[in-house]
Amino acid sequence: MNFRPRPSSPEPEINLIPFIDVLLVVLIFLMLTTTWSRLTEIQLNLPVADASASSQRPRQIILTITSQGRYAINKSPVGGSSVGHLVAVLTPLAHKDAMLVISADASATHQSVINAMEAARRSGLPKITFAAQSAEVPGS
Repeated sequence: MNFRPRPSSPEPEINLIPFIDVLLVVLIFLMLTTTWSRLTEIQLNLPVADASASSQRPRQIILTITSQGRYAINKSPVGGSSVGHLVAVLTPLAHKDAMLVISADASATHQSVINAMEAARRSGLPKITFAAQSAEVPGS
């Protein structure tokens, strides 16, 4: 066994001068190749509202869902609450430009909204929009 101390290795040397040189070269490159301007413009196309263009709006079918899970289409109560009943009522109203607006009470169940979406899909209604209300719809 050799118990003699080994010669110590020299401490590693960290030389920062090459690192500073590289940073200066990168900084000079960025300063020469970057275009600086005070103001930057962003082109925005804002929507325009036109009340006289009502003939271009899609036909809306308003499907109301009460907190008890009852349905009304265009303020007319639907006899049943199953998907089949909704499909039977929505299919004659379906049109390629028609938009279904599902207006559900805030306390309506999620399943009743899912049933309405499934009925819209089966009826062939391509556009669906959602609205929320906090009060019961009168007459339903």
